[in-house]
Amino acid sequence: MSLRKTVPTGGLRTEEDGYLRALGRFLAGSDEKAVTHAYLDRVVAALPQRRVLLDVGPADGTTTRHLAPAFERTVCIEPSEPMRRALRRNCPDAVVLSDPVLEAEPGVTADLALLSHVLYYVPSEQWAPTVLRIMEWIAPGGLLLVLLQNPDNACMDMVRHFTGCRFDMGELARVLAGAPSGPVGEIALDTLPARYTSSCLSETLAVAEFHLSLPTPLGDDAPPPRDSVEEYVRRHFLTPEGGYTIRHDQDVLRIRRPEAG
Repeated sequence: MSLRKTVPTGGLRTEEDGYLRALGRFLAGSDEKAVTHAYLDRVVAALPQRRVLLDVGPADGTTTRHLAPAFERTVCIEPSEPMRRALRRNCPDAVVLSDPVLEAEPGVTADLALLSHVLYYVPSEQWAPTVLRIMEWIAPGGLLLVLLQNPDNACMDMVRHFTGCRFDMGELARVLAGAPSGPVGEIALDTLPARYTSSCLSETLAVAEFHLSLPTPLGDDAPPPRDSVEEYVRRHFLTPEGGYTIRHDQDVLRIRRPEAG
C-alpha cells in the first residue's frame, strides 16, 4: 500500500516523495523483507536458468538489489521518477525503463519476473491484461511472481473496514486459469507470514494511516478521521504486553510459462 499513488491505466506514478519515508517506517518494524527474501532465494535456487531478472514496479529496489547478484542481467520497469532515483542508487547496474507496464518494451526474456505489491494501483479490470503482458516477456520454463497482501489479514481487514476495498488475487488466478493456452502454464498460490510490531502508538498509527492512503480513484480526498483510526488501532492491534502488532501476511501467485515445444 502507499500514500496517494495516482495511476493512469497500466502506470505506477507516485505524487509524493514522502512515499519512501512512509514505506521505510513501515518496513523498519516489519519482518516482511526478511521473509520475502528467504522465499525468493529458494525460488531462485530452483530456476533452471538465471540469465535475466525483470522487476516490474520495484520501488526503491531493495528486493531487486537482493536478487540481482544471482542473475546475469537485471531490467526494471518503474514509471515513478522518485522511485527511479532511489532505484538507481540501489541498483546502479540495472537497466531502468520509465514506461508504464502496458506500454513498455523491455526487449528481454526473463527467467524470473516480479510484480510485487503493484496491483493495488492498477484497476482490477487491468489485472489480467497486465499479468498476461508481463508473461510475454518470460522465458520458457520461467516464472512470474505476483505479490499482494492476503485479503484476510489484519491489515487488510482494517483497509476494508475504513474504505470498503478488497484486493484478492484468488479471482485473478481463476481468470488466468481459464485463459486460452499461451504463456500461462502452471499457477500456484503461496502465503507468506508477515507482521509489523512496535512499542509506540504514534508509530503504529502512522503505519496504519500509510496503509489507508489508497490510490485514486479507489480512495477519496478525505482520509479516515485520525481519532477513528487510533480507536481501531487500540482495539485490534494492542497486545497484552502493551505493544502493537499488525499481521500483514502476503500472497504470492506463482505463474510458470510452459516449456518450449
